[in-house]
Amino acid sequence: MNPTQHKEQRVGVFVDVQNMYYSAKNLYQAKVDFSKVLFTGVAGRRLVRAFAYVIKADVGAEKEFFEALHKIGFEVKEKELQVFFGGAKKGDWDVGLCMDAVRMLPKIDVMILVSGDGDYTDLLEYARSQGVRTEVIAFSPTGSGRLFGTADFVVDMAESPEKFLIGANKTKFKSLKDFANERNGNPSDQKE
Repeated sequence: MNPTQHKEQRVGVFVDVQNMYYSAKNLYQAKVDFSKVLFTGVAGRRLVRAFAYVIKADVGAEKEFFEALHKIGFEVKEKELQVFFGGAKKGDWDVGLCMDAVRMLPKIDVMILVSGDGDYTDLLEYARSQGVRTEVIAFSPTGSGRLFGTADFVVDMAESPEKFLIGANKTKFKSLKDFANERNGNPSDQKE
């Protein structure tokens, strides 16, 4: 446990499931183990509520996935995928997540955001202005540096992806150094 975390803190957890799903898929071709994310975030503190925001797209085993989230301890909030004329699709919970978080701020000491989406930076700033500690759990290679810099505490899932992922070949996980090399145009698999 981090020294700024203590067991008397009341915690609210807000998970942007789509952000985590696509980050894990694109970075590791794997899925997030949301039970480990919740356990790591709560860190022995008093969980008040945990929300998981999902988009219903009528694909595969999403009903079973939503039920699994519920069994872990999440309140699952579902929204239909919007399909516009011309085929464009949209599905996000940004405003809904923010509204739930703002409603919860008077009841919690710590807001844990599980997302790397920089659009939530203003939410973190507002929570901090209300005296609520902010923590972010996300993958740094797909996360917003501004979001990470605003949070009081960050758990970078890319530092130990094997801890947070399921269904992947763990020998193929990239290190943070590998991601940094790729960003700088120096793939780690190049021979010198």
